[in-house]
Amino acid sequence: MSLREKIEQEIRGRGPMPFSRYMETCLYDPAEGYYSRNAEQFGKAGDFYTSSDVHAVFGRLLARQFDQMWRALDRPPEIEILELGPGRGLFARDVLDWSKKKFPEFFATLHYTLQESSPALRAKLQDTLREHIVNGKTAVCERVEGRASRPSESAEIVRACAPTAPLLVFANEFFDALPVEILGTKGKLHLALESNPLHEVWLPPAAEELELLDRYGVHPEPGERIEVCRVAQDWMTQIAQSISKGFLLIFDYGYTRAEQLAGHHRGTLMAYRHHSSTTNPYQSPGEQDLTAHVNFTALTAAASAAGLNVQPLRTQSQFLMRIGEANQFADAFEDCLLPQERAKVALQLKHLVTPAGMGETFRVLVASRGADWPILN
Repeated sequence: MSLREKIEQEIRGRGPMPFSRYMETCLYDPAEGYYSRNAEQFGKAGDFYTSSDVHAVFGRLLARQFDQMWRALDRPPEIEILELGPGRGLFARDVLDWSKKKFPEFFATLHYTLQESSPALRAKLQDTLREHIVNGKTAVCERVEGRASRPSESAEIVRACAPTAPLLVFANEFFDALPVEILGTKGKLHLALESNPLHEVWLPPAAEELELLDRYGVHPEPGERIEVCRVAQDWMTQIAQSISKGFLLIFDYGYTRAEQLAGHHRGTLMAYRHHSSTTNPYQSPGEQDLTAHVNFTALTAAASAAGLNVQPLRTQSQFLMRIGEANQFADAFEDCLLPQERAKVALQLKHLVTPAGMGETFRVLVASRGADWPILN
């Protein structure tokens, strides 16, 4: 049975399907979902790439930042990094390899946990991080036994270390892949079947969804569609509650309420396939990535409500430049033996930090509990 047939069967059995359920099925169906059926979506040969696909310097710079966080926590004898949605594990490998080489004291205390719902990606992680898994530095986790594995069904944090150990939570392009509801002036978007063709219908939204728009977003104007991601708030609450002492770092593309009020980011749902984008989420379900920009105003409010100390929102450019300028980005150029190699790395670094690349598109949310935000030196 194809994924489209599964979707139509569910609609026949349960009635109109909320868009969030459609998006969840397209991305996370155990057999046919986009993230479940293969692990080749990333990189130049896939449908999109992340910062870790550009160059290892992204992981190297964050390794330097994690070492500073460890120091800000008074160098505990054990510390855990928990990465949500780690993909193929390139970032984790870069952080672990560079920490082992450059920050041996930090590395000696570090345990790295990767929480991934996709079976295909968990298998890929086992290959990418085999050395560190064998050495006991890394664990690949799915979920707590008996709980749902889809990100939208259960906001569940899985830890390998004791709950008392300081925790660094890292999420790069995790929140943008959480299923969203879509609201318009006619109500909340659902999918229905009438004489078999799949079509859109609008039904009344939940009070909680309207409240999120009231407090952290904007209500749609005629012709507009606005996304609401309630599950993102659940994840942020669970993350914050899991950090008894430590830090949170979220990298993603997104917006603030002020930007929406100014007329920007009003309707951000996109589909990606082979590095091409479209606004049609119904084409080839399960074969294209579906994403929506992150409402950082809402996430910040959830983190603060759970007791985290939230820093002002930064761009990826501001964040990485702050780390790299201290040693003139030596982490990027250390392996370059020839001028041509240095020139190539310079272009890759430029893509990470400049407005023309990913530098201004991605935002960084930083929060902490029990420690001050470390100043790099």
